Amino acid sequence: MSDVTEIPERSGTAFRLAKGETLVVIDPRGEQVADLLAFNAADVDEVISSGRTLDYASRIYLTTGDKLYSNRSTVLLEIVEDTVGRHDFLLTPCSADTFRLLYDDLTPHRGCFGNLAEALAPYGIVPDRIPSAFNCFMNVPVDGETGALKVLPPISKAGDHIAFRAEADLIIGLTACSAPDSNGGTFKPIHYRIEPAG
Repeated sequence: MSDVTEIPERSGTAFRLAKGETLVVIDPRGEQVADLLAFNAADVDEVISSGRTLDYASRIYLTTGDKLYSNRSTVLLEIVEDTVGRHDFLLTPCSADTFRLLYDDLTPHRGCFGNLAEALAPYGIVPDRIPSAFNCFMNVPVDGETGALKVLPPISKAGDHIAFRAEADLIIGLTACSAPDSNGGTFKPIHYRIEPAG
């Protein structure tokens, strides 16, 4: 079993993930969201795409067996294991603007967007290239009649996880989310590990 790395609460990181390796994202305490981004390491203009992925899946809730596509319609990641079954691929990473517009009674925070921008900068990825993230464990029910959505606490419990196999050499951005509503009002770390190919 590979070593587990901790992402402290309200922070983020970036790292390389080789084709064939598996990234396991773990919610160690429960009810904590992790924003996930993936870029093609050979060309960072190719990036995970919510629109293309949901178009090809024909649904908004993705789980084991689903593939995450790029803006060029190639598969970057496949979900190979999922103990939760409820994640979000609609909402953008929280940001300073999120706090300004939605949490104006709270102390501003740079959010997942700011954390991802800082973590991805050494890879030459600028903030304007950051798309909507795959929000691991985020619980966003959508009303089938009106389209109205809500952000509710995650249904993930301590130790739940989701695993992604890389279908290309990737640069990954990953956070422990900073938005209060997304995490049931508290902030906790996220753990991850990388399992070798094969």
